[in-house]
Amino acid sequence: MEHKMVIVIRDDLSLSPGKLAVQVSHAAVACAIKAKRTRRRWFKKWEDEGCKKVVVKVKKEEELYPLFEKARELGIIAEIIKDAGRTEIPPNTVTALGIGPAPENLIDKITGHLPLL
Repeated sequence: MEHKMVIVIRDDLSLSPGKLAVQVSHAAVACAIKAKRTRRRWFKKWEDEGCKKVVVKVKKEEELYPLFEKARELGIIAEIIKDAGRTEIPPNTVTALGIGPAPENLIDKITGHLPLL
């Protein structure tokens, strides 16, 4: 069974490519750190398999929260990312949601319907 991490980005923010990359990175790092502490087995398998990451999008912030709740219900790490507001967007703007790492079949139940960024 393969493992992956999915980062869900808000498409309505129109972030610059650099800002987008930073938000994806924040989500990936937050999830990886938490997984290494609390879901060691899934983290190790994900790491051994090459740390697969997929970036998908939603149209607006409100679409992130049901995904977050579904991940939590399935026992998958989920981290909502808020920006510090130092550059392009106001402080505490929710920009992304990181999910995983976890088995692909579980994550696909949450994000499998979302389009790639």
